[in-house]
Amino acid sequence: MLTRQDPKNGEALSALGFGCMRLPAKQGATDDEKAAALLRSAIEVGVDYFDTAFVYGMGRNETLLGKALAGGLRDRVKIATKLPPYLISKLDAAKKMLATELARLQTDYLDVYLVHMLMDKAMFDRLVAMGLFEWLEAQKAAGVVRRIGFSFHGGKADFEELLHAYPWDIVQIQYNYLDENSQATRSGLQLAGRLGIPVVVMEPLRGGQLVADLPPEVEKAFREAHPDWSPAEWALRWLWDQPEVTVVLSGMGSDEQLAENVRIASDARPGSLTDADRQVFERVKEILLAKTKVPCTACAYCMPCPYGVDIPGCFQHVNELHRTGGKANRMKYAQALGALSARPGFASMCTECGKCETKCPQKIEIRKELKGVAKEMEGPLFRPIVNVARLVMKSGTMKKGVEKHG
Repeated sequence: MLTRQDPKNGEALSALGFGCMRLPAKQGATDDEKAAALLRSAIEVGVDYFDTAFVYGMGRNETLLGKALAGGLRDRVKIATKLPPYLISKLDAAKKMLATELARLQTDYLDVYLVHMLMDKAMFDRLVAMGLFEWLEAQKAAGVVRRIGFSFHGGKADFEELLHAYPWDIVQIQYNYLDENSQATRSGLQLAGRLGIPVVVMEPLRGGQLVADLPPEVEKAFREAHPDWSPAEWALRWLWDQPEVTVVLSGMGSDEQLAENVRIASDARPGSLTDADRQVFERVKEILLAKTKVPCTACAYCMPCPYGVDIPGCFQHVNELHRTGGKANRMKYAQALGALSARPGFASMCTECGKCETKCPQKIEIRKELKGVAKEMEGPLFRPIVNVARLVMKSGTMKKGVEKHG
């Protein structure tokens, strides 16, 4: 596993980090046993940076990571977690959150503590007035917090203003070849590099969009240039080609994904892509941007919807429809979000309350886009077909229960 140097303190960090937001799941819930085993396996092959947050999994995510690291593994890794400023109005709330996170993670210190989704200078100023950074600096002096940083989902101008607003130890941004010129942007990344701030990258595969169900012409472009590189390898190499990228977080869900990512992270170095490789990326970006209906990364910050809409799922299926053009996507949408799921989650269930839009890092007009999804994916026969399918499924489930207990 290659490492990259933290320009702030010279410490080596694994080029590949483990993003714990999307851990292995079973029947819609985190598979604790499998997730813990995968986290431990990652440590054994050289991954030493693990990222979580107060709100991930309603707190279960931090707890699971703490349990996985128990028994002597804690000192072999860097733990990064996050404080959600959108949930605090007083400093006492932040103090209670930190205490809760330390308890969940079974540790007495955090290697990285990020202000979660710090969007602009106005939010930063509110936190300064609250005394948050003065308190964080006291925690740093006491050794409870070793790096103070922020994660970001806003625009370039806000990102650059925030970089200059405080002597940050680290920052975390959404960045991939499709988002090169959105959110923090490449120039924002480079500014962080010039300021000597290490940068952790999240969403390197854009929630799986840069891997699954790619248009045939994209797969062909990649295959013709490097037949032995998967789409994931292309995306990761694009990031590690840039010297300002310190750690790339990957939400790995299997031993196979871990092995592939570790292999790439053991070889990809800054400046290793050729001009021909970069031209492939330009062509691929043109194709994907033309076929992306909704710029959702499936981060799920908009969830849960109080009315049951599976917002990321709705956008995933409509994007797949536009990328592949396959009519089967409408059937997949019906099966996954209405007919065969435990609870319906289709777009037409939206009541336009708007709560989701206040949380979306991508600033998507979710209510408007859900109307579009309903129009494209749900025809006049959609509800009757779904209702019949659910009745059949319920009847079958009841029958199995009778047979089992009869």
